[in-house]
Amino acid sequence: MTATSSPWWDAERHRDRRPMLVLRNRIKAALRGWFAEQGFEEVDPGALQVSPGNETHLHAFATERIGTALDRHPLYLHTSPEFAMKKLLAAGEQKIFAFAPVYRNREQGALHASEFTMLEWYRAGAPYTALWDDCAAMLSIAADTAGRTHWSLRGREADIPGADSGALERISLDEAFRCYAGFPLLDTVEAPDGYARLAQRAQSAGIRIAADDTWSDIFSRVLVERIEPHLGSPRPTLLYEYPAPEAALARPVPKRPEVAERFELYVAGVELANGFGELGDATEQRRRLAHEMDEKARIYGERYPLDEDFLAALPHMPPASGCALGFERLVMLAAGATSIDQVIWTPLAGESK
Repeated sequence: MTATSSPWWDAERHRDRRPMLVLRNRIKAALRGWFAEQGFEEVDPGALQVSPGNETHLHAFATERIGTALDRHPLYLHTSPEFAMKKLLAAGEQKIFAFAPVYRNREQGALHASEFTMLEWYRAGAPYTALWDDCAAMLSIAADTAGRTHWSLRGREADIPGADSGALERISLDEAFRCYAGFPLLDTVEAPDGYARLAQRAQSAGIRIAADDTWSDIFSRVLVERIEPHLGSPRPTLLYEYPAPEAALARPVPKRPEVAERFELYVAGVELANGFGELGDATEQRRRLAHEMDEKARIYGERYPLDEDFLAALPHMPPASGCALGFERLVMLAAGATSIDQVIWTPLAGESK
């Protein structure tokens, strides 16, 4: 039996994995220490929720609660602790973080696991650019803890700077489209002929267009094929000011409704974190979530319920910014691992490589 075909609990294989797993613990402890110094409170959001989240392309694990009278109520394992943590902000918490186990179906591969850890944190009253500083600090902490400031994966390399977000590359979505796809983006967002403009430009750039594509489908294809391969190398990249149709749970940039306070962090070609200046408008949030579920129904033939408790709490949430970081991906890069199962203590049977 080879090392790659043996189960994760095989003693020889575990011996090879153990240094990276111990490093995982050390990085987690170091990050906890940093959050404590920053005045954060650690919270433990429950995984069972009435809604797993409402993003079109995220797929949940479904279950049900059975009462003593055998009444049945559908529940889901959450795909993110976001809804629960924003309820805590509405309750009065100011600075919170969680190492939350989260669950996503239809995801498997070197960078994906059905169960993984999301490091998620929120700052009430802070601009979303404050999260850029947080991300830079976390990269520096992971690099210092591992003793490795040069990270690489599948031929992509990145040098991790100190805890200074100014040392990270910063590029807006519109700048990235102009630079790497060869055409502008933002003039297609609110224009009546925006879809036609984007489709024509993408086709001219050699991007495949399908008859049933939406604006977001084309946007995502250009992002994946032409832009993401350039991000995070030779240094980490902050990709920011996402177009309004891709705002998710982010608020609009003041006086610029065509873009949102959303960013993503890339390191060595890996999407590592996703952050928002949080939307507090419950009516607009309901509209967005319902649209996402309409798209899920159109593409996949299913939809998830909205979390009405979350929507009720949203107007009570103070202005805040929040970020979600894939903890295992961070450990992978810091440890020099090539697959996410190498840094999960007990990977799911059948997913472990």
